[in-house]
Amino acid sequence: MNNINIHNALKKYWGFKSFRTKQEAIINDVLIQKDTLALLPTGGGKSICYQIPALVKEGICIVVSPLVALMKDQTIKLQKRNINAIAITSGLNQNELDIALDNCIYGNIKLLYVSPERLESDLVRERIKKMNVNLIAVDEAHCISRWGHEFRPDYSRLGEYLDQLNIPRILACTA
Repeated sequence: MNNINIHNALKKYWGFKSFRTKQEAIINDVLIQKDTLALLPTGGGKSICYQIPALVKEGICIVVSPLVALMKDQTIKLQKRNINAIAITSGLNQNELDIALDNCIYGNIKLLYVSPERLESDLVRERIKKMNVNLIAVDEAHCISRWGHEFRPDYSRLGEYLDQLNIPRILACTA
């Protein structure tokens, strides 16, 4: 049943008839609730590996990304495909943050992009607990070991934050 759904979503939103090498296997692992590591080359289609499950499952996918530019780019591209996605960046004021989080809880947002630092916020974690989260995707997961302990300490605390959120499955994506 999921194969029909994932292929329909791929065709409907991206116009492709088939997946690239390894994408379908990764997506199927995510859909059967296996924690998964997606190791694909740069430009190999890692984003589809969490975007398709987000579309075919009930709820919202939270994407942890280290780069604001990447979050904004992904959000814009998804919105152009009529997929409801938002990014919570440091540029939001408190009111905008509240509205964005409420939209994720009560609206029809399918993908929420956040930085690892945003998960440090008690407010954000408490609001995420109220969301129907179907997946956490950690994009650029190599940052955890390469930079986490020095450059981005919040990346090294992701496991702690995610344990508090009791998320059903995690997809780590890296090149």
